[in-house]
Amino acid sequence: MTRLQDLYTQQNQSPWLDNLKRGWITSGDLERWVERGVRGITSNPSIFQKAMESGDAYDSQLRTLAADKTPVIDSYWDLVTSDIQDALRILRPVYDASGGEDGFVSVEVAPSLARDTEGTIAAARHLNSTIAQPNLYVKIPGTAEGLPAIQQMISEKRSINVTLLFSIERYGEVIEAYLSGLEAAEGDLSAISSVASFFISRVDTEVDRRLDEVGTDAARALKGKTAVANGKLAYDLFLEKFSGPRWDALAARGARKQRPLWASTSTKNPDYPDTLYVDALIGPDTVNTIPDATLDAFDDHGTVARTIDADVDEARAAIAGLADVGVDLDDVTRVLEDEGVAAFSKSFDELIGVLQAKADGFGA
Repeated sequence: MTRLQDLYTQQNQSPWLDNLKRGWITSGDLERWVERGVRGITSNPSIFQKAMESGDAYDSQLRTLAADKTPVIDSYWDLVTSDIQDALRILRPVYDASGGEDGFVSVEVAPSLARDTEGTIAAARHLNSTIAQPNLYVKIPGTAEGLPAIQQMISEKRSINVTLLFSIERYGEVIEAYLSGLEAAEGDLSAISSVASFFISRVDTEVDRRLDEVGTDAARALKGKTAVANGKLAYDLFLEKFSGPRWDALAARGARKQRPLWASTSTKNPDYPDTLYVDALIGPDTVNTIPDATLDAFDDHGTVARTIDADVDEARAAIAGLADVGVDLDDVTRVLEDEGVAAFSKSFDELIGVLQAKADGFGA
């Protein structure tokens, strides 16, 4: 047994791979990741930018699309859809064996839609109907504008990965959108699945920067504590919201819990352990989507033990301590959401430019 397999069998946490590229599909590497214990895959515009800009794995399909005079934006979606469909096929046995709990592959709507409710709804419907596989997650950013789209998609029984979550308050709003969507859906709810992707390491990066600016001993003592504390409090909210009469009524109709998914779990600060954001957030009914280098590190020397609900009072104290030293966590999460939306948009725009240049070159 690998540590990745132990995560699931011993702790009921599902390790997913936060990366996707065509070379892994054609070489069999993706299937080997699944054999090691990976139970799902997430992608985003930045991931596809790295995949498509490096090497020539996509050139043959892009050349054919260019010869057919396919607009480059449509070519992008054709390239993405091909990878997603292949990954869905590879993960389908996990989906079937788990009764629809795992085996999902996520694809994100265009990042330009992050503040566009109606555009997001249309794009999510299009991706869902075009790819049309039960183990597909369409990713919708958990922005204020994304909340109505999430609720609408769930009410239509479409499975959704809510992404770019940083604050406990917004996470609570996402849970409400999910529950309200389930309540609006008709009949049996067992085919609906969702995860809420709560970003971890980026929180420490931004908070630690601000703590350094404060510069006091009290501020320095809080460095490296906020991201994990934020995740623990998110899990505490998950336990609260997915219990009680309201949830019981939905569960009786076959509803599944919207599992918290820990995202951005590679360690950005070299002074912190390389498996920090995996080791510290292990617990039942959760997912951790992990970049391949961090997956390798955890499989080599990570610690498989339940940690998600340990020291919750200390987590609350760490969050409270930020205000005491003058760090505004609400502002941190607002900045991180804006930066996340901007970063994905930048990756998307840059990639479209690269694909256009390649397509033009093929026609030269």
